[in-house]
Amino acid sequence: MRRLLALLRTAACALFAMLVLAPASSAAPTSTGNPLAGTPWFASQVGNATQVVSVVSTGGSNATIDVYQRTAAGWQALRTGVPTHVGSAGMAPQAKSGVPATPTGVYSLDSAFGTAPNPGTALPYTQVGPNNWWSGDDHSPATFNTMQVCAKAQCPFNTAESENLQIPQYKHAVVMGVNKNKVPGGGAAFFFHTTDGKPTEGCVAVDDAQLVSIMKWLQPGAVIAITK
Repeated sequence: MRRLLALLRTAACALFAMLVLAPASSAAPTSTGNPLAGTPWFASQVGNATQVVSVVSTGGSNATIDVYQRTAAGWQALRTGVPTHVGSAGMAPQAKSGVPATPTGVYSLDSAFGTAPNPGTALPYTQVGPNNWWSGDDHSPATFNTMQVCAKAQCPFNTAESENLQIPQYKHAVVMGVNKNKVPGGGAAFFFHTTDGKPTEGCVAVDDAQLVSIMKWLQPGAVIAITK
């Protein structure tokens, strides 16, 4: 994601993923051998959601992802311990423009995009190119924190405060529902996306093979739950 502190960076969000627990061809996360996870930390916070991507800080810009499915018998852990990077400033209670921290809380996963074709996700998917932007200009409320399509010279928002989506880290990405109300100063462009091997500016990033496998499993109504 693009913040004021990240304008000189060529890659906004990323992570170094050290381990691939399932092949990219997997249509769903694989079982860890612990079929019932009991009551996970997020259970009282996700409403009726049946699919949860849990992100738990392990310190600094490091975290782990666990993938859960709600079943008639309770929460089932389908994948655990995926090494993950979050914001270079770690995690914070809320999103804030210019602060490279990943906001804690529970957020919807409503849509996805990428420079690559749809890998098979059931979420609405947009293949992006050079004219796809995510507006970070909160002085342009009509476009703030949304995807826009325009040539750079013709965009009705400040592209210097926004992000062009045609970058390697966005080979695949899922939009996190952070600051849906477009509150000025509340940050923009929070994604769950492919790594480039570095801490992020507030996003959550994993190895692309892991991400594709999770995206194939995701259904509308899934959420991402983030905590220290």
